[in-house]
Amino acid sequence: MDRKAWVMRALEALRFATFQEIQRYLDEEGEPFSKKELLDTLKALVQEGRVEEKEGTYRLAPKKGDKAAFDKLFGSEP
Repeated sequence: MDRKAWVMRALEALRFATFQEIQRYLDEEGEPFSKKELLDTLKALVQEGRVEEKEGTYRLAPKKGDKAAFDKLFGSEP
């Protein structure tokens, strides 16, 4: 797995996590990241819209397009 996949896996397991909690999880899984590597990876995931960050807490971004796909499939128009 690449760095982004490891961070996504950590966030899936932790739900809401701080930088330190993510780093601890990765260390326990045997994938130690340097602080710079982890910070760069988190920033990249935030820019891609896959992760949200608020006041130092990270979480997976809600999936988009579900409502649009539902409306397209079943037609929300009368």
